[in-house]
Amino acid sequence: MQIGQSKITSQGQVSVPAAVRNFLRLTPGSTLVWLQEGNRVVVERSTRHSTAEVHHALFCAAPAVDQVAKALDELKQGIRQRMQRRQPGG
Repeated sequence: MQIGQSKITSQGQVSVPAAVRNFLRLTPGSTLVWLQEGNRVVVERSTRHSTAEVHHALFCAAPAVDQVAKALDELKQGIRQRMQRRQPGG
């Protein structure tokens, strides 16, 4: 059953029809996998990964909770100081 149609641009790009995006729940940044099955090519959404899995893959270990809290507190304090410097009379 056909649910959409696309044209290929001169640079080899295609637009994913809205019906396909909705069916596969695609959002900007989603990854598609192209599979050859005999004489056909099948397009699937790539497997999802949680942010924890991505973080672990990149950094090999999640930071301790207290380190995250400390970094967040430092970030908030830096933002407060920056905003105070930007305000007239601050």
